[in-house]
Amino acid sequence: MGTKFKCNEETVVRTVAGKLKGFFYDGIYTFHGIRYAKAGRFQEPRPVKPWEGVKDALSYGYICPVLSYPRPTGEVATPHRFWPENENCQYLNVWTNSLKASDKKPVLVWFHGGGFSSGSSIEQVCYEGDNLARKGDVVVVTVNHRLNVFGFLDMSDFGEKYKNSVNAGIADLVAALEWVRENIEAFGGNPENVTIFGQSGGGGKVTALGQTPAADGLFHRAVVMSGVLSDDLMFSNVEPRELVLALLQELGLSEDEAEKLEHVPARALVDAVNRVEAAFGKEGKRIAWGPKANDWYLGDPLKVGFTQHFKTIPTMVGTVLGEFDMEPPVPGKDALSAGERRAIVAGKYGEENADEVIRRFRQAYPDKNEVYANHLDTMFRPDTIKYIKKKAAESTAPVYSYLFTAEFDLDGGKVPWHCSDIPFWFGNACRIPVCQIDGVSERLEQQMNMSLVNFARTGNPNTPGLPWWEPCGREQMRTMILDRECTMREDYEAELMPYILKVKPAFVFDPGMFADEEEEGSAWVY
Repeated sequence: MGTKFKCNEETVVRTVAGKLKGFFYDGIYTFHGIRYAKAGRFQEPRPVKPWEGVKDALSYGYICPVLSYPRPTGEVATPHRFWPENENCQYLNVWTNSLKASDKKPVLVWFHGGGFSSGSSIEQVCYEGDNLARKGDVVVVTVNHRLNVFGFLDMSDFGEKYKNSVNAGIADLVAALEWVRENIEAFGGNPENVTIFGQSGGGGKVTALGQTPAADGLFHRAVVMSGVLSDDLMFSNVEPRELVLALLQELGLSEDEAEKLEHVPARALVDAVNRVEAAFGKEGKRIAWGPKANDWYLGDPLKVGFTQHFKTIPTMVGTVLGEFDMEPPVPGKDALSAGERRAIVAGKYGEENADEVIRRFRQAYPDKNEVYANHLDTMFRPDTIKYIKKKAAESTAPVYSYLFTAEFDLDGGKVPWHCSDIPFWFGNACRIPVCQIDGVSERLEQQMNMSLVNFARTGNPNTPGLPWWEPCGREQMRTMILDRECTMREDYEAELMPYILKVKPAFVFDPGMFADEEEEGSAWVY
């Protein structure tokens, strides 16, 4: 039997900047907390300086400070982990089964969720890359980067060195991909075969990199998981200069002292942001952190079109059936009569619309209980469909669409929620108790995990056990339904989604809806 664990000269790699020591466990070499860049506050990242000797890569790196402390909630559905914070958070982690440069394995680079304001590369238990590296024979990289005020405060009115401060968090991701290009061969990876993938805010980061010319050539495939969200939902109506001036005033600084914001202690800056945000909220204004179009980042592709380069990138895009589903579960739903199920649907959509909702829902989802019509995602799915259709129409590379619809045995049966598909893609369902669906989990995980791996390897997600997965055409929305039994469907939502949007007000995301006045902090919802 081979060595189960080692951490010695055999687990040392040489990067461009110097040597790193990771550890080997159960067939996988693991490197935690690799510093890929440094940056002054609000400024562009720069490479780390070379070092002598061997640095340990045995502990996860700092995560970016968040604006609101998390409150434990929903952990049975989406287990999380938390870690020390520091704005100097440009760290990444690597998992691989080989340290031979000649192996040239596909590389998958993961961007975490949490919008552009929260989260980390380790926040979810299912982000661990060892099983994906082991099962897929690939190299896995997960990335921390600057978020919220540290990564997306627009200081461009206050000095040339801040011209791209509003995109500093995305610039960190470009720096991480540059590190991958320069170093991943030492970990057995192929810098000419890099797939970027992310969920929720991480999916948004994938789409943003597709619109960032500085990232051209640094990745070769892209996967967007529940990450296409309209600017109309995540809008900010506070002008950049107005926000900076409010922060300066809150901190007792004048307009010509803007540069001093670089040196305000991180927690004091976060507290000031929270006070300013609360004050703006009383005026009916809101702050939304994220990239902003300029000559570096070209903007939302749904509004400005895809870049010529991203049109050549094979892309996989999808969502889950429920996403931020706020409807209460219906215990015993399968024992209800047709009339009782109709009454539940009518309670949401109205008596005048219930029959038509049910008819269209049955047509789209013949294997689902009608009460699940009340749980359909209208937050991500409409713009995801637009994104897929636009990308398929404009691209020379294939676009693959999916929808994850597997029901979980939670609260009497629950449609998949935001993040519930991630363990299956990573091959980590074994780590998440709620993912244990008797007679289903292992097969579904194998199908999803290997379709992701095959897509990373070749740009085509087809794998044994799945129906043939066809890319979308210029006029055809072809979608792989990932469920207890996977099926390939074409334009199956064409009648349902427009009608649902007409009779159900579009969901407007409000982080405050997850707050509890009796508890400090805010719920983790991703």
